[in-house]
Amino acid sequence: MARGARTASQKTSGTKTTEAAIRWPGDQSVAAGKAARVQVPRESHSELSTPRVRDPINLLLGQAESRVPELVPVRHGRMLASPFTYYRGAALPMAADLAWTPSSGLRVQLCGDAHLSNFGAFGSPERRVVFDLNDFDETLPGPFEWDVKRLAASMVVAGRDNGFAPKDRRGVAVATTAAYRTAMRDFSAMPIMEVWYARFDVEEALARLRSALPKKTVRQTQAQLAKARTRDSTQAVAKLTTVVDGRRRIISDPPLIVPIEELAGAFDVEAVYRFIRGLISEYAETLPADRRRLVERFALTGVARKVVGVGSVGTEAWILLMEPEDGLAPLLLQAKEAQRSALSQYAGESHYDNQGERVVSGQRLMQAVGDIFLGWVRSVPPGRGATDYYVRQLRDWKYSAEIETMNPATMTAYGRMCGWTLARAHARTGDRMAIAAYLGKSDAFDRAVSAFAESYADQTETDHGALADAVSSGRVQAQTGV
Repeated sequence: MARGARTASQKTSGTKTTEAAIRWPGDQSVAAGKAARVQVPRESHSELSTPRVRDPINLLLGQAESRVPELVPVRHGRMLASPFTYYRGAALPMAADLAWTPSSGLRVQLCGDAHLSNFGAFGSPERRVVFDLNDFDETLPGPFEWDVKRLAASMVVAGRDNGFAPKDRRGVAVATTAAYRTAMRDFSAMPIMEVWYARFDVEEALARLRSALPKKTVRQTQAQLAKARTRDSTQAVAKLTTVVDGRRRIISDPPLIVPIEELAGAFDVEAVYRFIRGLISEYAETLPADRRRLVERFALTGVARKVVGVGSVGTEAWILLMEPEDGLAPLLLQAKEAQRSALSQYAGESHYDNQGERVVSGQRLMQAVGDIFLGWVRSVPPGRGATDYYVRQLRDWKYSAEIETMNPATMTAYGRMCGWTLARAHARTGDRMAIAAYLGKSDAFDRAVSAFAESYADQTETDHGALADAVSSGRVQAQTGV
């Protein structure tokens, strides 16, 4: 932990041996949470303390050194578009800042990048539409409030981009944090198995709230569900591939999508494909036996590099076109490079040697339901260093909210969904009773985090301006409009 971070002791007093005096584990957790509250008051989370020498642009340039050189300007260009897009790509600078803020010492599996665009709806293996976290590139154990602060600050930054009044922005941030706090309190009273099975089923929620919602909201939600169901692998195949001379190929759209045949240069393309097929076999070994058998019924026929997201731009991401043995419905997988978590030098290094395994393990811990194809692999091509990847379906009923169209009421409702979901993920992996006891019944933590979120939105706008200045001076290269 960096200098300036204050950590609460979680030690509790010893217990007597008489039955009447036994302190059950839940009692010890509650005591630990209350002790942490004394040492690190909830109000202290309003503080934004930063190091005397602070250069977020230098941190971004340091990240660029491990990324695909020709894609780094695309990343910077996307971050330059607005303070919110900057924020999406600035998990590392924020981790450096969070390390200087008060720490509860109550650790969970962090998402590490829990901004509002990293939540969304997707299909469960039971073919239900669920709402959950959907990005775990930075996942790592750490203080629970780091995720809460990143989420709340993202609401304020996005609210500013959407032109919300200060009162409305505060309302969104408070509602988001309050939803986390109250959900954690509910989870603290549940048996751990109920916590583990808890999920946000969108269709069930709509049916339960239908009578209380405006008819327009119900119609819009139903339309969004219908749209989500169309965003599957079949739709992705239709959009990203074409058939040429009887063979399906991935469509070239440089620099966003580039088939490996266009990247291989003087390399033997068939040798490259043989190498990748070997990697797919290794990846399949990380899946349960039934899923491994399913993957074996597909054959790799196409590979292309794809640019994804904002913060991830520049890391290697590959589309894998897989043809089934029955010839009916091709599958698109995505193999995405996993580098060290942006939190690692501030929250501690992962105990996983393979960064892809780190991502997969964190995702399996935090998500209520997961992708059946989720696994990992390490690539060591001839003449190059090792690169870790995680693999998943490219698309499976995936739907992300349109943040830029939200008004204060819509973002408040969305923030509550995100807050509940984040609490459920943390309750699965941390001491939910201690966290609930720390947060308490009052809105002290909610108001403190809301104040932090406003301060960090100011910092984000300053940092976004610094990036613009760095581009103007030539210190940073940026390619816009891509």
